[in-house]
Amino acid sequence: MTAVDEVELRQHFEATIAHDQRIEPRDWMPDGYRNTVIRQIAQHAHSEIIGMQPEGNWITRAPSLRRKAILIAKVQDEAGHGLYLYSAAETLGADRADLTDKLITSRQKYSSIFNYPTMSYADVGVIGWLVDGAAICNQVPLCRSSYGPYARAMIRICKEESFHQRQGYELLMTMMRGTTEQQAMVQDATDRFWWPSLMMFGPPDDASPNTARSMGWGIKRHTNDELRQRFVDMTVPQAQKLGVTLPDAQLRWNGERGHYDFGPIDWQEFFAVVKGDGPCNSQRIEHRRRAHEDGAWVREAAIAHARKAVAR
Repeated sequence: MTAVDEVELRQHFEATIAHDQRIEPRDWMPDGYRNTVIRQIAQHAHSEIIGMQPEGNWITRAPSLRRKAILIAKVQDEAGHGLYLYSAAETLGADRADLTDKLITSRQKYSSIFNYPTMSYADVGVIGWLVDGAAICNQVPLCRSSYGPYARAMIRICKEESFHQRQGYELLMTMMRGTTEQQAMVQDATDRFWWPSLMMFGPPDDASPNTARSMGWGIKRHTNDELRQRFVDMTVPQAQKLGVTLPDAQLRWNGERGHYDFGPIDWQEFFAVVKGDGPCNSQRIEHRRRAHEDGAWVREAAIAHARKAVAR
């Protein structure tokens, strides 16, 4: 490729972004764009796969056959989301095995929220309500991401995440109509997951090195702080309807801004968890590493079967 060819290709790429159109795998793209999209999709895929663990921990202890079936279906959905996203990363030339290796060796990150323990069954509902609710705020705009395979994968993922959020809220409403002990469980779970849910959107905009570039390329559509504010505004009325108190004494409506004000987030805790010092970081990675090793024979058998099929 000559320098003139690259200039023309770059101009076409920039015009595509400027006109809010999609970049497809066959299109030329700068290395920076390719690497940024791979990093974001990989982090998202890892989060879906690791995110199976906190709730999967409660499948055998769910209180009824119906609740077990619901939880199994949700965990299966999360596995599917991870597969969609790894497939989207592969369209950019990423290798799925390499991405998995980077996850289990802690060279790539996943959402900080999944490094917190699920202490009671109420946590299953609160994860559905708060964690999946935050995911919806973050992911719905990604349906308009500039990278086509990522945007298309997000359409189905967001539909299923919306169902998960409603299922979690329904579980909590049921518990809040139950015993005093059940109500206390819901409040306790809310207290523990509220602040980590706000941290899910990432660091504040002035401490987020990738946001400006991702928005300039149309990979992201909103900043971390914008999405966090949207989530708070959405969630406060839901908490009031549910009958739980969000653990923030500074949380109040600001009529001048037209938004809820909320207290300061403990970013020191956030960065510690991201760096691997959360309550469950080592447990989550070790579980994923062990599962990967235990499944090696399945991958080997699938490869051998594929080779035989080609030979025939």
